[in-house]
Amino acid sequence: MILYPAMDLIGGRIVRLRQGRFDEVTFYDPAPAAALASFAEAGATWAHVVDLDGAREGRPMQHELLTSLAAASPLKLQVAGGVRKAAHVATLLDAGAARVVIGSLAVRDPNATTALLDRFGPERITLSLDVNVVDGVPLVATHGWQENSGETLWDVAARYPQARHLLLTDIGRDGMLEGPNHALLGEAVTRLPHLAIQASGGVTSVADLQRLTTDGAILGRAMWEGLLPLSEALDARR
Repeated sequence: MILYPAMDLIGGRIVRLRQGRFDEVTFYDPAPAAALASFAEAGATWAHVVDLDGAREGRPMQHELLTSLAAASPLKLQVAGGVRKAAHVATLLDAGAARVVIGSLAVRDPNATTALLDRFGPERITLSLDVNVVDGVPLVATHGWQENSGETLWDVAARYPQARHLLLTDIGRDGMLEGPNHALLGEAVTRLPHLAIQASGGVTSVADLQRLTTDGAILGRAMWEGLLPLSEALDARR
């Protein structure tokens, strides 16, 4: 399993949101470049970096910062937030990002998303689907979790048989320190065997990591608040 320490950015500062709500934000002290250096020192090989301003606005808002981090970081970076065009993807990949995340676009514009997968290759694109589980059905949200698409995870994922990477977030678990939605993640692993799935939302303990059957896991609030130090998480998955 690959562990992705997560760094969410608003106005160039590291933050965490509670269930994607911009009115419930916690700021953290490290500068982004210093945080990435600390991830590398702990032994991480990847990091997940999100431009939350871009996710909210639907266009890159911190693209320059993401580009500079990708160019300078010793880690492989998976970058996200406001990526809507091929030019955005190309800029980040050219700067050194290993993968670029496509979120809302995958829901609202399948043709454009397919074109990005074809142009840059499925190893350089991660689809990100954020879901609200309603009566057991995972419904995909868009635009920084502000809108509900009305479509299920399974419907959207079926559009992209050529994709290879999927970041799957249960919004109800994100930032809540209540553990992952193992039922949803297990079903996704079974129903979407062609995808390397990254579990996002609720990872709080070593036990959570050991129970996951996904190919990757995002470490967020629990890491930032010292409940699950990155070095401990990495040791548990080696």
